[in-house]
Parts: sequence; structure tokens; C-alpha cells
Amino acid sequence: MGKAGKVLLIVWAVLMTFVAGALVGFEAMRILGKTNLESKSVTTAPILEQSSAEASTADAQKWESDWVRFGGSVYDYNEDIKTFLIMGIDKDDEVVKEVKEGMDGGQADALFLLVINPRNESIKIIGINRNTMTDVDVYDEYGRYLTTVIAQVAVQHGFGNGLEESCEYQVKAVSNLFYQLPIHGYAAVNMSAIPILNDIVGGVDVTVLEDMTQFNSLLKEGEQVHLDGKTAFTYVQTRDTSVYGSSDRRLERQRQYLNAFIKAARKASEENTNAAIEMFSAINSKMVTDISADEISFLAPDMVRYSFDPTDFMMIDGENVKGEEFEEFYIDEDDLKRTIIDVFYEKVEDVG
Repeated sequence: MGKAGKVLLIVWAVLMTFVAGALVGFEAMRILGKTNLESKSVTTAPILEQSSAEASTADAQKWESDWVRFGGSVYDYNEDIKTFLIMGIDKDDEVVKEVKEGMDGGQADALFLLVINPRNESIKIIGINRNTMTDVDVYDEYGRYLTTVIAQVAVQHGFGNGLEESCEYQVKAVSNLFYQLPIHGYAAVNMSAIPILNDIVGGVDVTVLEDMTQFNSLLKEGEQVHLDGKTAFTYVQTRDTSVYGSSDRRLERQRQYLNAFIKAARKASEENTNAAIEMFSAINSKMVTDISADEISFLAPDMVRYSFDPTDFMMIDGENVKGEEFEEFYIDEDDLKRTIIDVFYEKVEDVG
């Protein structure tokens, strides 16, 4: 059995948290939430490197500081977008607790950017391969910065106290990976929340994508299975670490599970208006977040009507390499830039 992987249902749990806030929020909270989010906003765009030729425009054209030229077109950074980092932490603790400084904060085996775009009323999710090799800051047991090394992005959360400090370290690492992308908030959820969330929505139906009977006799390839909490945890978390590339097959299972979970969660919410609140209450002790109740109350009423379908979940291309000890994922920089442009920018018309 492998370590906890990129668990996609955590994303929907956070979305449902937003909805829960809407059910108990007031207009005053919404106003305060809007003010708080705006105070967090960073108007500077990601720093996408360009050659002088790419950045040039017609002589008469005024060039804005957050414009970029990509693929022959000019794009403007969408400052209305709100981006949140969702983390699934490799800990089974029933309650999130502080740990000593060092490397015991838990690895962020699930990493997603939840992107909310009010201009076109859409939600997008960018999955980040936990093995992505990038700059990771190293700290000692006293919390003192030592050096920066190239390592798997997931290990960054391990440094720190396992609470806000670890989350802030992880936010910085992901922001830097995405060319200093502004991130407006975070939520880190322990893996012990998976069975709870699954059962609150009444279980999830899937057609098993690969044979997993060595872990659970119910999980035969091609079988239609109604997953209870324990079986769901196995389905989205387990992989055979002796098989190279098993994390990729696990990711496909997790994508499938997310879509089925969303369907079940929507049905549960229709039948029980308190379902979202119950979900939030059930995992509250297993989560660390800097997203306040008033911010949730501001975001939630609009989000419930925003569009989201399977094509709105995306992963960055790259190459898996067998390292000396672990698998290493080297991101495709061209695809990363293209994804950033597609999600966070809008095309500027009539630019030379």
C-alpha cells in the first residue's frame, strides 16, 4: 500500500465548505468577506519570462504592465480571479495538531489550485503532481532557514509546525512554481477525512478501472461498485509502489472518483439542506485554513451557479523519471505557461 496520493474529493469538500458558509451567512458577513479577500489580493501578475521580441508591440500601442505575448497573441491578467491552494496532507490524525519544527509537518500528497473566475462564472482546478521537482526551502528544528534545494514539491509542507506555518511554506513553493502566481487562501485537510466525506453523501458509485483485489476483494476491474468510506479510501489512496508509474493510474481513479463524488454530493444537498454544514463540521478538526467564515459567505452564493465539468480539471504535462530513491516529475514549462495563460489571462483584442 502506498502513501496517500492526490485525493481529488478534497477539492469538492472545500467547495461544499463554501456552500455551508452561504447557508449560515448574512449580508454583513458577505461585505466583510469581500473586503477581506480584496485586501489579500495581489494585483501583480505571474512573472512569465519573455524575450524582447515577444514583448514588443506596435509602436503606437500602449503596453500594460500585466500583459504578455504568447503564441502570437496578447493577453491581460484577470485580476478578478481568486485562487486557493487545496492540500491533502499525508496524516491520519483524527485532529490536526502542532508538531515540533523539522520535517514532521506531513507531506502535501494532494495539491490543487482551485480557481474561481467571476467574469465568466467558472471554476477550474489545476492538479499539481506531488512529485514535481522544484525549489524547496529547508529549515532546521528551530525554524531557521538553511538553504533551498530541488526536491519534490510535496515535501515542502513537512517543514514547519504542521499548522499555518507549514501551509504558508507550501503556498510559497507552489506560487513560485507558477511564476509567482497570486494565491488568495489555502485549506489543508488530513487524509482521515476521506471516509467521513464519502459516507456523508451516501457513498459513491464507480466502475473499477483496474484490478485492486490484492487490497480489497470488491475492487475487481470492470465491476460497478458502491463505495463505502473504507473502500473509497482504498480506491483513491492505494497504489502498488513496486510498479513504476502506478501514481498515474491512481490519478485516473481519483479523477473518476471526484466526478462521481460531486454527483453524489449534489444529490445529498438536494435531499438534505444541512448536508454541506454537516460535511464542514465533520472535517473541521482535520483541517487548517486561512479562509474565514465571512470570506466563505461572500464566495458561496455565486459559486453554487458557477460552471464546472470534468474538462475543467487539468494537469500540467511533464515527464516521470526514476530517481535514486523516488519517482521524480519534471514539469513541461511550455505546457505550464500555456495553462497559466488559458486559466488566468484573457485575450486582448486589436493589439498589434
